[in-house]
Amino acid sequence: MTAERLQKLMASGGVGSRRYCESLITGGRVKVNGRVASLGDKADLDSDDIEVVGWGKLAKAVAERIYVVLNKPRGFVSTVKDQADRPTVMEFVKDIPTRVYPVGRLDRDTEGLLIFTNDGELTNKLLHPSSLIDKVYVANVDVTPGEREVRFLEEGICLDDGWTAPAKVKILAENIVQITIHEGRKRQVRRMLAAVGCKVKKLERIKLGPINLGNLPRGKYRRLSESEIKALKKL
Repeated sequence: MTAERLQKLMASGGVGSRRYCESLITGGRVKVNGRVASLGDKADLDSDDIEVVGWGKLAKAVAERIYVVLNKPRGFVSTVKDQADRPTVMEFVKDIPTRVYPVGRLDRDTEGLLIFTNDGELTNKLLHPSSLIDKVYVANVDVTPGEREVRFLEEGICLDDGWTAPAKVKILAENIVQITIHEGRKRQVRRMLAAVGCKVKKLERIKLGPINLGNLPRGKYRRLSESEIKALKKL
């Protein structure tokens, strides 16, 4: 096996997305043959010993690819470990024998669909800015947006980190809004609705690309079907 970028090997080995792996490397948490690695280093799994602090040694191959969807409850952060020692979503997948990690994030107060996998290649694909994958949310708000506010959301909103891409908006009932976006900015849906005068009381993600949350109970996960996995890989 030829030497490859360390973050690529780590992602393929199930540690996390490439971006997450890069943060581990820059944080000094990765060692190659006992030496602290630097971003840009290459390694060969056949001849090098790669260790991630707090994770373990990188195996030469992942025996089985795991793909699950969790209905995330409120109050849990979407990380493998939290520096502030807050409860994480890993609590709900700890019975899975193979180590998996969340694909992207839902903020602590947001509920709903969150995918877990040990497929680093798919994770990188889904999180890449060019992916343009639709994410569908349902928000309970204090004020139902009117036609003017809906138009603003659908045309794009200027937030403190720039203009958003146009969203798809549907009023489901009084004070209940469905909004579809394909970006992944921090607390984006909450900030977009706040920009048109709507305070979010509850937020739930119900769909990501071809994957629907359906009637999956809160705090439970299910394996993705073969057809769902194929649909994700075609995105």
